[in-house]
Amino acid sequence: MDKAKQEASLEEAFLELEAIIDKMQGRDVTLEDSFSLYEQGMQKLKFCNQKIDHVEKKMLLLNEQGELEAFDE
Repeated sequence: MDKAKQEASLEEAFLELEAIIDKMQGRDVTLEDSFSLYEQGMQKLKFCNQKIDHVEKKMLLLNEQGELEAFDE
């Protein structure tokens, strides 16, 4: 994966996922193409999950004393 792909925004990734879903729903998509699109979609979904996890780890919460703490699950 090149650097530009790694730095893609979450919004761009969601748009790409929507495009993959649209292609999969097409009447003329072959079984082989649908497997390929499914694999691409799963890779894109994994990327989105990693981005979201990264953001969640950066979240901060205010404790009772009004100080910032790292977000813990």
